[in-house]
Amino acid sequence: MTQPNELQKRRFFRMQGRRIEVFGRGFDLPASRIARIVIGILLLVGGCLSFLPILGVWMLPLGFMVLSIDIPIVRRWRRRTEIWWERRKLRKAAAKAQANTR
Repeated sequence: MTQPNELQKRRFFRMQGRRIEVFGRGFDLPASRIARIVIGILLLVGGCLSFLPILGVWMLPLGFMVLSIDIPIVRRWRRRTEIWWERRKLRKAAAKAQANTR
C-alpha cells in the first residue's frame, strides 16, 4: 500500500492556507480577497484558451483552487472532487494489489 508521503509527492497541486504548491514550487497568494479572485478568474480564462501556446488545461484546476479560498461553493466542489479523486486512487490501488496476488 502507498504511504501518505508518497501520495502527497505525486500531487500536482497542493494548497495550505494562502499558499499553493504547483508542480513542487510554492507560491504565496496575495492577502487581498479581490486580487485572489481576479487571479483565479484569469487562470480559468487562460485554461479555457488552452489551444494557445503556454496556456493549458492545467490552469483550470489551479484557478478553481485559488477561487476556493474565498468562494464557499467552489470550496465545496473542490473538497468533493478531492475526496472522490483520493477514493478513486485507493480503489485502483486496491484492485491492482488484488490482481497482483492472484
